Amino acid sequence: MGVCVLLSAMHLTDLSIVDELNIRSDAVIINQCDRDDILKTDENGRRLLLFSTKERGLSRSRNEALRQARSGSFDDICIFCDNDCVYEDSAATLIEEAFERNPLADILVFFIRRPERQAPVQKKEGPLSYVGAMKIFSPEIAFRRSSLLKNGLSMDENFGAGARYMMGEENIFLFEAKKRGMKVMYVPVQIAHLKDNESTWFKGYTDDYFRSRGAGYRAMAGRLSFLLIWQFAVRKHSLYKGDNGFFNAVRMMNAGAREYEDIRDR
Repeated sequence: MGVCVLLSAMHLTDLSIVDELNIRSDAVIINQCDRDDILKTDENGRRLLLFSTKERGLSRSRNEALRQARSGSFDDICIFCDNDCVYEDSAATLIEEAFERNPLADILVFFIRRPERQAPVQKKEGPLSYVGAMKIFSPEIAFRRSSLLKNGLSMDENFGAGARYMMGEENIFLFEAKKRGMKVMYVPVQIAHLKDNESTWFKGYTDDYFRSRGAGYRAMAGRLSFLLIWQFAVRKHSLYKGDNGFFNAVRMMNAGAREYEDIRDR
């Protein structure tokens, strides 16, 4: 068993990012840039594929990474990665061992330390709850690529940096996996930490932010999205009150929910 890292990045000129992020396993790197080409190499015992494309969109790049990993016959165990995610030396081993402990698991979610989350969302290894799934971000998600293919699961390309809605793609992914009956487990083991970089997508609690949030809630919870909208508006009011009003936040989230439903039904 091995691990393949699926890295989404932009405007790379070489493969130096692999060592910068301490990636010690195989990797498929989707490089959103101004050219279309492919570089394949074996380096320090790692198979590396750099797929450069003019297409844009984080979720689109993750889906492309899945396609390239499959066509290149990379290992079935994969994990999403961003360009600010620095792995622990033992990350690949920790991931492999967790899948060996959980042979029936389709998806395992690990812990990555970051400024807004300094501890795992669950203390014990076990099934990931829907509430827990709302607290996860993409690089914490590892999976059996064959399970995704079997269940027809991929990232919703309407969501994520560079898409119509700026966030929520990983939460939608996990909700959809659970709704399809896939076994999603949480492993409270740290495999990486984030570099202290400024967010590339968060520009404050703007109307667009709330519209994206509402669209994501509709994608996750369908008609019950109004419950998630109201709980967010109430629970996070102290965070956004300097940028936006309570009732406007609710109005924008509802607008995003309705807009996404129209898009989905077309």
